[in-house]
Amino acid sequence: MTYNPLIVALDVETASEARALVDRLGAHIGFYKVGMELFTAAGMSVVDELLGRGKDVFLDLKLYDIPETVKRAVAQVARTKVRFLTVHAVGAVMRAAIEGRGAKGPELLAVTVLTSFGPADVAELGYSCEVSELVAVRTRQAVEAGIQGMVTSPLEAAAVRRIAGPRAIIVTPGVRSAGSSRGDQRRVATPAEAIQAGADYLVMGRQITRAQDPASEAQRVLEEVAPVLHETRPA
Repeated sequence: MTYNPLIVALDVETASEARALVDRLGAHIGFYKVGMELFTAAGMSVVDELLGRGKDVFLDLKLYDIPETVKRAVAQVARTKVRFLTVHAVGAVMRAAIEGRGAKGPELLAVTVLTSFGPADVAELGYSCEVSELVAVRTRQAVEAGIQGMVTSPLEAAAVRRIAGPRAIIVTPGVRSAGSSRGDQRRVATPAEAIQAGADYLVMGRQITRAQDPASEAQRVLEEVAPVLHETRPA
């Protein structure tokens, strides 16, 4: 099977909208992100439907709660075939998630610093360091905890790869083709730049889902990154 780095974000209000997008994208996309908006609207039923259609699911819930609650929540997800699940890169949270995951649960991804955050946001959290420094600290904590991968902006992907090593999964939101709107993302790069920096998967939403022809736009992005994939992942 040809490697496809695209994960399309189903950031929509209803299961019917998500279903329509998946229908329109067809065979071009096999991996979808279900975030908080769609999950609170449709729950696990939309996840089960995607899995039933043979799609991979990235359940982006960014879990952050007391350890026992996180452990139990992850254990619930582990009963399904969800492939990726996010938790915040906080030591106690990550350790609880690993415990709840068990031996065959989803691959856990630690959220380092949200791609919508800039220096002012990090300062408001009480940190006096740069965004990149906080990402590095949290990546090291995730590695020490035994987390399988990280969610980070493409601007920090290379540094995360150096810290986490070649086997870690790196997923990058905040990816936009040249000329596309940044939306509410601050730390962004093009799909090709993200792959070159070390990303394994690119989470893309509005550029594809709000295109007049989502399938054609997805194919165009795949063609955009094809030369870089050839360099970084030779056959």
